[in-house]
Amino acid sequence: MRIIAAASRFGARACVWVRGKFSCVTVVVLTGATRGIGRAAAIELARRGAEVALVGRDPERVKSVAEEATAAGGRRIHGHVADLRLMSNIRALADEIRGGYEHVDVLANNAGALFASRNETPEGFEQTFALNHLAPFLLTNLLRDRLAGGRVVTTASDAHQSGRLDLDDLQSEKSYSARAYGTSKLCNILFTRELARRAPELHANCFHPGVVRTGFAKNENGIWKAVATLGAPFFRSPERGARSLVWLALSNDAAALTGEYIQNEKVVAPSAQAQDDTLARGLWERSAQLVGLPAEARARRH
Repeated sequence: MRIIAAASRFGARACVWVRGKFSCVTVVVLTGATRGIGRAAAIELARRGAEVALVGRDPERVKSVAEEATAAGGRRIHGHVADLRLMSNIRALADEIRGGYEHVDVLANNAGALFASRNETPEGFEQTFALNHLAPFLLTNLLRDRLAGGRVVTTASDAHQSGRLDLDDLQSEKSYSARAYGTSKLCNILFTRELARRAPELHANCFHPGVVRTGFAKNENGIWKAVATLGAPFFRSPERGARSLVWLALSNDAAALTGEYIQNEKVVAPSAQAQDDTLARGLWERSAQLVGLPAEARARRH
């Protein structure tokens, strides 16, 4: 057995010569890694031998999940702290990852939340749109060269079917309701499809995890917190919800997929609006302008 290592500030990337070829550790950057689906995915990815970069907002939660992932057998677990509602934090996170990893095999855009009322971030973005859509959009674009040949997995939802995307009101200034969450999940699918079109060197897919017992709706008070609490016994476990994420990240069966929407580890068709290529292009262009990507990045396509 021959072992080589690629330099990494966070530890060497070990490659083992097995049966006539090098087998390397898969490097996975996982956002929203500290609770629910993200926590379950982090532990399972570590158990399967991946090098996992955990991203979360709370340093103590990041540390706790890193310890759990290590206890599950993970040997290369790293923690990164960032508030993904803020584009400045995303840029700092991207710089940190670019400085620490020569290559990222999988970017799992899992961070997301449901907010019952409309609020803007200090940067002036409506927070549901900022966290659920702009964050994965910007982070993926900033890491695109590190991801060459890799996979981008984004947590969407069947709730996208309730979404209604208005390119002239992306930040719900005209009206705001729980539909904003569904619209943000619609954005996830449109982003995935357009990324697959613009970046053929990547394998970009998204998935519906099912209705899962997570803490995402417990950020709020009132009806949504009550639904999340009372419905919990009937919801999927986080481990089952994370299964499609792990499958898309590591499975050979998923290696050739791109631009697809996955449910229960199978390709399914999303809503008609989610398949609107003109809408996907428009969302990409508007999003790029909002986050300040340079003109060449906005126009880049194949």
